[in-house]
Amino acid sequence: MNPIELEQKYLVHAYNRPPFVLADGQGVWLEDTEGNRYLDLVAGIAVSALGYGDAEIAETICAAGQKPLHYSNLYHNEPMARLAARLVEITPFADRVHFQNSGTESTEAAMKFARKFARTHFGEGKTNIVAFTGAFHGRTMGALAATPREKYQKPYLPLMPGVRFARYNDIESAAAAIDDSVCAVILEPIQGEGGIHPAAEAFLVALRELTHQHNALLIFDEVQCGVGRTGAFWAHQHFGVLPDILCSAKPLANGLPIGAVLVTERVADVIHPGDHGTTFAGGPFVTSVANVVVDRISEPAFLAHVQETGAYFQQRLQDLGNPHITEVRGRGLMLGVQLDMPAAPVVQAGYKQGLLLLNAGADVLRLVPPLIISKDEIDTALDRLAATLAEVG
Repeated sequence: MNPIELEQKYLVHAYNRPPFVLADGQGVWLEDTEGNRYLDLVAGIAVSALGYGDAEIAETICAAGQKPLHYSNLYHNEPMARLAARLVEITPFADRVHFQNSGTESTEAAMKFARKFARTHFGEGKTNIVAFTGAFHGRTMGALAATPREKYQKPYLPLMPGVRFARYNDIESAAAAIDDSVCAVILEPIQGEGGIHPAAEAFLVALRELTHQHNALLIFDEVQCGVGRTGAFWAHQHFGVLPDILCSAKPLANGLPIGAVLVTERVADVIHPGDHGTTFAGGPFVTSVANVVVDRISEPAFLAHVQETGAYFQQRLQDLGNPHITEVRGRGLMLGVQLDMPAAPVVQAGYKQGLLLLNAGADVLRLVPPLIISKDEIDTALDRLAATLAEVG
């Protein structure tokens, strides 16, 4: 049987996949087993920041693969310690790091840390968490409780209690939801799955003030919008508002599974041995690769490239004048294209044009290419997108 037949026979049917098998890639291009090439505007859902076939990543993997892949968190390892130090060094608010294996695990850890912090400093009862409409924080039971999507939540009810919701970018709604029973407020500075909606700076400033007033922690979920995606290393750096906890994951090791929770010393002080743990996170193999990613993406020239190509991409999208595009929003290379029709047929039609696209909700295309994309490749992508929209429209 071919790979598609094997998957249909042996895998749990939790995904809808297109009828081709990806087998190789270089730069921002992927290739299937039939030799068809696709310009990738998905990057493994904002993961493959340095693209495919990167020589330094490959060299690092080869070197790290000749050493033990795993020691567990019972023991120290040098790549993990070096990565933690580097992340703290480039993150103005952060003092310490706790490593995870994914974005949803980072959310789980952040919520646990917030509840432990509140219990330690304020006693019992301060356990509520405020999240926002349009959010996506993960699919495990705690993270899912903070993700207000009926299609994701309904099959698994009841979820973790103690989560309430306010309207994103609505200060009055947030103020009504945040009181002294709240231990933390969690949000994405730029929503990803929710349709690429940036937070308003005034909204973040107000949230920071509200959390101070009610002795709650502010958690920024930068699993998708962080690590250079917006042209700053962290998306919140565009707004000048600092959180107490930050969740990271997707691009941190360019495709290897890793998550990280960055915290202030005040938060770290309440977490003691045995309070939280993981078998695999922070292993020497994945953190060796993550060190390369962080060093590369944190370079000012690299971030300037993301800013420049992101602005070019956004302007070119607007200049298309396509009647099906009603709005372009986002920052850097995290762009949302609002359509006047469903996005799913556009994604499907893109395959025929050699273009990998991703939706963010029913009628939004989410463009999150590898951060190394060039202006010429953006031009090629837009030519293919125009042909795709013409075919569907």
